[in-house]
Amino acid sequence: MIIVSEKARDRILELKQEEKRKEEENIRVSVKGGGCSGLMYDLGFDASTSDSDHIFEDKGVKIIVDRKSLLYLAGTILEFSDGLNGKGFQFVNPNASRTCGCGESFSI
Repeated sequence: MIIVSEKARDRILELKQEEKRKEEENIRVSVKGGGCSGLMYDLGFDASTSDSDHIFEDKGVKIIVDRKSLLYLAGTILEFSDGLNGKGFQFVNPNASRTCGCGESFSI
């Protein structure tokens, strides 16, 4: 399961409205190879699902995760930072043994 912070939920709902996304479009979180630490997070809106997808809901936000990515993301918290550093969405992943400085890639 992926947990969504209050700030991340608010920003997701704002983006959905600003971008005029349809109700059936939900957040898809996945892990792909790449980045300076070996694995990268991918986050975006998606209306389609497959049989191997898992769908979670936290604080009114539905999150789609494919089976392979779920192994890397279990227990992750999706945060949003809009402070002076303006980092945007961040993943607090208890499975990551190392993360890069930008927070967009990690290794297990």
